[in-house]
Amino acid sequence: MKLWSIIGNSQRLDGGAMFGNVPKAMWSKWLQPDEQNRIPLACRALLAEPINGKTVLFETGIGAFFDPKLRERFGVVEDRHVLLENLAAAGFQPDDIDVVVLSHLHFDHAGGLLQAWQPDAEPELVFNKARFVISRAAWERACDPHPRDRASFIPALIDLLRSSGRLELVDGEHCDSLGDAVRFHYSEGHTPGLLLSEIVGPGNHGGLLFCADLIPGRAWVHLPVTMGYDRYPEKLIDEKRALLIDLMQREVRLFFTHDAECALARVVSADGSRFSTDHEVTELHARALGEH
Repeated sequence: MKLWSIIGNSQRLDGGAMFGNVPKAMWSKWLQPDEQNRIPLACRALLAEPINGKTVLFETGIGAFFDPKLRERFGVVEDRHVLLENLAAAGFQPDDIDVVVLSHLHFDHAGGLLQAWQPDAEPELVFNKARFVISRAAWERACDPHPRDRASFIPALIDLLRSSGRLELVDGEHCDSLGDAVRFHYSEGHTPGLLLSEIVGPGNHGGLLFCADLIPGRAWVHLPVTMGYDRYPEKLIDEKRALLIDLMQREVRLFFTHDAECALARVVSADGSRFSTDHEVTELHARALGEH
């Protein structure tokens, strides 16, 4: 199996919102804000081939579906579909993708499923042959969102996925498309049914976890650090602690979607309560699973 980190469209979002109740005096040491108090965020996807004989893309980032006004409001930097450009640079076209796994359907993780915005054009899916794997709980949330996060979903995308005939809802550790090669973990602290995909290493050791919004980047490995967007910060912290202990014991690497400078890292802790990272990797290009 080979792995690629595929950068999509980038964002600049308010640092206070991204760090919840962490004081700016602390978080600004980790990420320097601009004059509008925004910090740089990646929308990084993971490409893996083969998994159960398939070419698999984990998430798609925010994409370029927003019109210019909304693109400015949500801090999307580029006006073109960067994910597709970088997929092509890695040697892949949208129709090469057999499966797209989505941790949840917030627009900064699923917007890249849509073609780039054009005046007077109706939204269309980019990946015309792929099956779309998502947890049942995350799908139900997207179909019937709470007022607090309603603006985080794309109604047109929900309709397109529903009518595609290629939606695969999961609520267990594995799915039909990927078999035993990928194990799913679930989290409720950020959004219902957040799907965390672990590419399983030999002997259940040394694999890789797509951390999604449970741990958006290295700064959020610290247990008390959560986002203002999280539903239940205390629950998220408990979920994060339990998962990090498990991953550390099994030498499973962390793959970050929102860290602008780091794609992959190892989690370390001296006492099981304070966590950090080492063996940090900027990008993956046809990297073998387990290659350190």
